[in-house]
Amino acid sequence: MAAPAYPAWVTRWVSGQWRNKKRPPALRPPRTLALADKVANRREQSTEATCITEMSVMMACWKQNDFNDTPCAEEIRMFYDCVAKAEKERKNQNEDTLSSRGNLPSSKVNKLLRRFPQITRHV
Repeated sequence: MAAPAYPAWVTRWVSGQWRNKKRPPALRPPRTLALADKVANRREQSTEATCITEMSVMMACWKQNDFNDTPCAEEIRMFYDCVAKAEKERKNQNEDTLSSRGNLPSSKVNKLLRRFPQITRHV
């Protein structure tokens, strides 16, 4: 197994080149360490289409019956039941604030950042 590649200053610092009253390089962040006002809105997970088979059965029935709803009542009911079930599952999933990886969605993070803003000036 190959040794990890470290930056040159780490090797000099470990080897002791700064021990004779020479200080190691100061590690300064380029900006102040503070949270941003908001995070980018990202889709947490890809949403797959639901009830595709029920919709295609319903449309095929419509096409066979010249788009008349009466003979296709059972297919329409099955489609609406599937949509209601999928919507219920989606709402239950949104109630869980943490995803499976333990991360907050960006909408919840933005809400928390608005609720607890960063203090940028001293009193």
